[in-house]
Amino acid sequence: MPGAGAPLLDLAVQAKVYRTADAAPVEAVRGLALALVRGETLCLIGPSGSGKTTTLRILLGLDRAFVGQVAPDPETLRIGIVFQEPRLLPWRSVEQNIRLALPRRERGRPLDDLLRDLGLTAWRNRFPGELSLGMARRVALARALAGEPDLLVLDEPFVSLDDRAAAELRAVVFAAAERRAAGVLMVTHNIREALDVADRIVLLTPRPARVLGEVAIDIPRAERTRAWAERLRGDLARRYPEAVAA
Repeated sequence: MPGAGAPLLDLAVQAKVYRTADAAPVEAVRGLALALVRGETLCLIGPSGSGKTTTLRILLGLDRAFVGQVAPDPETLRIGIVFQEPRLLPWRSVEQNIRLALPRRERGRPLDDLLRDLGLTAWRNRFPGELSLGMARRVALARALAGEPDLLVLDEPFVSLDDRAAAELRAVVFAAAERRAAGVLMVTHNIREALDVADRIVLLTPRPARVLGEVAIDIPRAERTRAWAERLRGDLARRYPEAVAA
């Protein structure tokens, strides 16, 4: 089971405060610590505006204006990232958008299997303006997986998809992560989704974000039934109403 060994990434944020010249300071994160090991899927759950995306930006090295530390430096890891918005270059084709995320020396690698698994083969030469939001999200996922990351960071990646499409894509994404023994850190508001995929769930308080509770899940994914998930969801809603809707 994942969860043992040296951390792939270790984050400690004593404080993160947004300051502007014309508004009062806003404390986004306070006293938050996370560690993720290789092969583990960790889901962050918390109310809207609680600082989840800010936490992701810090651990990715995109925001260094905080008190605390991230080890190792994110620049030393192969990281695949999917933000809430697909962020595709509109003047590049689907395949070009995916290849541009690769190191220059790897941009000629075959992508046929990845495009097939994500249902993008017929769309490889299309442009983002021709895609639905759901298809654009598939491209963003393909772009994150193409580099065979050590760490996959997902910020609500399946939010605009119907249940069946989301389940199919989750299977592809987590199979790819498992083959590489990648760590996965996913932000979601969907507790059922978290219960389907997580090895560990970390629940956050309203802003400023700090850890409210942590739940380890030892049951293999294939054995997680709907009834089991509903029982655990109800238990979490009773124990952590600030983070989990009843």
